[in-house]
Amino acid sequence: MAYARLGFMKYIFVTGGVVSGLGKGITAASVGRLLINRGLRVTVQKLDPYLNVDPGNMNPYRHGEVFVTGDGHETDLDIGHYERFLGINCSKQSSFTMGKVYSQILAKERNGEYMGRDVQVVPHVTDEIKRMMRSLDNSNDVAIVEIGGTVGEIESMTCIEAVRQLIRELGPQGACSIHVTLVPYLEASGEIKTKPTQNSFRDLAQMGVYPNLIVCRTNAGVEWDADAKEKIAMFCNLKSTDHVIHNVDAKSIYQVPLLLKEQRIDDLVLECLGLDAPKGDMKDWAKMVEAMLAPVNGTTVAVVGKYVAVADSYISIIEAIKAAAYANKIVVKIKLVDSEEIEKQGVKLLKGIDAVVVPSDSGDRGIEGTIATIKYARENKIPFLGVNFGMQMAVVEFARTVLGLKDAHSTEIATNTTAPVIVDGETMRLGLYDCTIKNGTVASGVYKNTDGFPTVKERHRNRYEVNNIYRDALVNAGLVISGENKEFGLIEIIELNDHPYFVASQFHPELLSRPYSAHPLFIGLVRAIKKEKK
Repeated sequence: MAYARLGFMKYIFVTGGVVSGLGKGITAASVGRLLINRGLRVTVQKLDPYLNVDPGNMNPYRHGEVFVTGDGHETDLDIGHYERFLGINCSKQSSFTMGKVYSQILAKERNGEYMGRDVQVVPHVTDEIKRMMRSLDNSNDVAIVEIGGTVGEIESMTCIEAVRQLIRELGPQGACSIHVTLVPYLEASGEIKTKPTQNSFRDLAQMGVYPNLIVCRTNAGVEWDADAKEKIAMFCNLKSTDHVIHNVDAKSIYQVPLLLKEQRIDDLVLECLGLDAPKGDMKDWAKMVEAMLAPVNGTTVAVVGKYVAVADSYISIIEAIKAAAYANKIVVKIKLVDSEEIEKQGVKLLKGIDAVVVPSDSGDRGIEGTIATIKYARENKIPFLGVNFGMQMAVVEFARTVLGLKDAHSTEIATNTTAPVIVDGETMRLGLYDCTIKNGTVASGVYKNTDGFPTVKERHRNRYEVNNIYRDALVNAGLVISGENKEFGLIEIIELNDHPYFVASQFHPELLSRPYSAHPLFIGLVRAIKKEKK
């Protein structure tokens, strides 16, 4: 791979058309997985056209979960898909928004870096976008850059113009453009319609970007005929019908690389980029997917939170549970349960549940439902894993029920509580921090195969911490502190001894889970389910 050693990294640009939510991120991640399996070094980047500067402030109902990289950057959830599919650790260069682009341009203007010139979309904004695209580590062979939004929207036009310029600068075989579109099926007439794809291609071509491949999304079971492929290839000016890829709805997102591999998308991309690579072996990946799609054996894990109306709000949690189930050679059903409904209707909503995960939430809605859930899991010996806010509420529940501190709460929720067991840590912890595991604990048992034990590095996104003033009282009452950050004296993991599995962490273990390498805390949860069901 001489190109990378010479500092010349190839680029793959992934755009979307017709409608949003077509799975550009999954398509991009799948292509990356195939290229990595063929021996290439791949990095990724997501550019979102919206003007928000910080994805960390966006409502999960609008944009799904916030994913945090190891270097403490809050990003779009697609970065989580990239990490899970590719097995890489992304960085702050992997995600940026147009809000961030404009913020940097305005800062440069105020610092006089434009020497009093008019600051314009072209060249200043497009140059800044290209600079960010080129900021990726060029020791890689290929960079995959996903452009958020939909071609034709006002918000994305500047991004597409920057892509056009960069493709021109990279020269022949320097870049490959993949356009993801919708091919709708009209049930009344029994036809698939290619016109939306043609129109989307035209919008993109009018901006100077000509796709090398078009990935057509359809519902599962839609018949794909040769005439439709021929029509798309002709009207979208593609080399051949092979460059029209049919991507149907899959039962699992991890099927998508296999579906694309069958249509030789990796060969076509390599041809476009002028790269040679050995044939990739996807047998292990296929075996994993087959296991994940096996019939559910009656085991149900409840994820209890207040954003459950949108599953993407907890996508990393959901994928971490699936990965742990695969590691334990079982398949589980994941049930999303609204903490506000538990607050209204009671814990009867948890009847038949085999395990409970309480993820990170914020605000006071559904809090008492969350606390009631944790109490139910603790008292009824149901395997439980709390994550971040879930750990904080586990401490609150323990302090209320076991210590008898009826007013126990977090100052994030109740500023005037007389028993502030969770308090403002005054510093937002983002990214990797050390956690030292205490020997002889449940945590030490599940972490036993982790390199660097007994100290591990875990990703954080939290400001509120367990109040050390109550540490001795909590421990004396039976709460086990099995992990802590020695540098700052902060509690990282808590657990209970007289319970099949009651563990909670201040950090986010789901962010380091991979489908083929599940996180130890999730493995321990599913292992406890298997043991309880024997």
